[in-house]
Amino acid sequence: MDISHIEHIGIAVPNLEEAIKFYEETLGLKCFAIEEVADQKVRTAFFKVGQTKIELLEGTAPESAICKFIAGNNGRGGIQHIAFNITDGVANGLAEMSEKGCALIDKAPRKGAEGLDIAFLHPKSTCGTLIELCEDPAKK
Repeated sequence: MDISHIEHIGIAVPNLEEAIKFYEETLGLKCFAIEEVADQKVRTAFFKVGQTKIELLEGTAPESAICKFIAGNNGRGGIQHIAFNITDGVANGLAEMSEKGCALIDKAPRKGAEGLDIAFLHPKSTCGTLIELCEDPAKK
């Protein structure tokens, strides 16, 4: 698997509007996109910092992974995942990770925010960190 760069760092937040305000007014960053990913029950907001993006995530349903993460974190947000851009295809990355013994959350790529092909590796086999594999299909 060829990892080219950190695509983004995902941060779960209890309130997206409040978090956007903090990142813009306090940190001086500019939100360049807000998007809802209905099948993942999440709203996202993106900020660019150098070549890396920060993705703020707010759950849209109590059963969403983000709402569960926040509930398990005493109602607070925090870093939820790190996403790596891979250049040789998410499906290939999943196959390689499976061969190496990694537990997969996704058995096949799916669509994520910004139209990326994505898949997640389970934290129980990644030293405790939820890892997202990403690829922009437009850049193939």
